[in-house]
Amino acid sequence: MTKPDFRSHFLEGIDHFNSRRFWEAHEAWETLWLEAESDLDQYLQGLIQIAAAYHHIQRGTYRGAPRLFAAALKRLEPFPLLCCGLDRTEVDAAARRHWKWLESGPESPLDASEYPRLSVPDTSAVAPTSLQW
Repeated sequence: MTKPDFRSHFLEGIDHFNSRRFWEAHEAWETLWLEAESDLDQYLQGLIQIAAAYHHIQRGTYRGAPRLFAAALKRLEPFPLLCCGLDRTEVDAAARRHWKWLESGPESPLDASEYPRLSVPDTSAVAPTSLQW
């Protein structure tokens, strides 16, 4: 059986995430995660957990989101902010901010403008780099 195309699934997940279709982003990246080897599985799982946390926030089911943010940030910590062509700078900062927001007991839903976006400075650089694929 052949592995799914990393680049197309990775970019599909980013497109879904940036369109606030967090469950679909989770699904696109999970396709890759199931086939990943070495550290790549940890990197992808971190992205999946961030997407899942925002999916919960979007639905107003805040209970599991702080745990997902904590786990995601821990998994992503060993990786540079620019990895596999993806710049997580904004998303990591937002995840920390929204984790604190959730722990303070939010009084109103997150505004659509407050959801972070993933940045891909150069789409030709999207690849698993030194991580095994």
